[in-house]
Amino acid sequence: MNKSILILTSEFPPQSGGIGNHAYNLAKGLQKNNYQVTVLSDIRSADGQAEKEFDKNLGFKVIRTPRKKILLFSYFKRFQTAFILTRSNEIILSSGKFSLWLGAFLSLFINRKFVAVVHGSEIKLRNTFLRKITHLSLKRFNKIIAVSNYTKSLLPSNIKNIEVIFNGFNMKMPNRPLPHKDPMPVLITVGNVTKRKGQENIINAIPNVLKKYPDLKYHIVGIPTEMERLKKLCLKLGVEKSVVFEGEVSEKLKIKLLQTADIFVMLSQKTKTGDVEGFGIAILEANILGLPAIGAKNCGIEDAIQDGVSGKLIDNKDIFAFEKALEEILNNYDSYSKGAKVWARNFTWERVIKKYLKVLRFTFKGN
Repeated sequence: MNKSILILTSEFPPQSGGIGNHAYNLAKGLQKNNYQVTVLSDIRSADGQAEKEFDKNLGFKVIRTPRKKILLFSYFKRFQTAFILTRSNEIILSSGKFSLWLGAFLSLFINRKFVAVVHGSEIKLRNTFLRKITHLSLKRFNKIIAVSNYTKSLLPSNIKNIEVIFNGFNMKMPNRPLPHKDPMPVLITVGNVTKRKGQENIINAIPNVLKKYPDLKYHIVGIPTEMERLKKLCLKLGVEKSVVFEGEVSEKLKIKLLQTADIFVMLSQKTKTGDVEGFGIAILEANILGLPAIGAKNCGIEDAIQDGVSGKLIDNKDIFAFEKALEEILNNYDSYSKGAKVWARNFTWERVIKKYLKVLRFTFKGN
């Protein structure tokens, strides 16, 4: 008999977001391996039509609760629905801040096996009370899965039963790869344009790099949340002609832009609200296309880059280290490009899901 699992997630496609992408691929992988999967998320589009179109072609059940203007009503509806679904599933997996709280609360009333997936930002919340609630909630789970060693390091020392399973990626490879070109300093970042993603750290480094590479171009791809702020920074530094804001693009165009770039860059940083980079899936998506990466130390990116093989790890605000890393990769481009491709293959969802299956079987064997 197939085991049944309920995934409580704060995000889910078609809306963008790393937690949602993770939950989607996890659900697909478990379903393919004979788990009976149900996903509980919410409706974020205005009329819910986008979610209906997306959900109708899935091989598992997705139940969504509407978002109310008064958030308390939304939370109550979600709890009510989760309570009913928990009673009819054997394993409950929570991913995302509110989902962790919800899973922990449900465990007080219903005897099931509870698993938490932690990504990073939900652990170091700036609000002391909410941070305490999160830590207390994590103690209620039978198993905790951290998406990187960095994320694990953020957990309180009294939290036990932790397993590290790195994030995975799925990417449609282009049918006709672009012809090889000699590497030039064309840089790219893919990700929401926010403080955490650290696009501003690359922009701050560009004036120094332009002295050696005057034709450098930097493409910023992603939801333009803080684009206007960064445009002002470009003007202030006089690098507006070197920086191209692409905005949110289709998957097809994203791949094309990656193919025309040379190096993927992501100098993420911790924000004042405690938001951190838990891993770095976008880096691996670039790696599989042959792009080496320059990424930030002291965050989850450390687990997404094999330093000296698939790219370079540097301090996120060190403009001289950035120039040195850029020069190192460009001078040894073929070696880094090959290393990036080999490294990325370790993180496909085909491999990652096997680790989840192993943990679930070991943790809940006999149940």
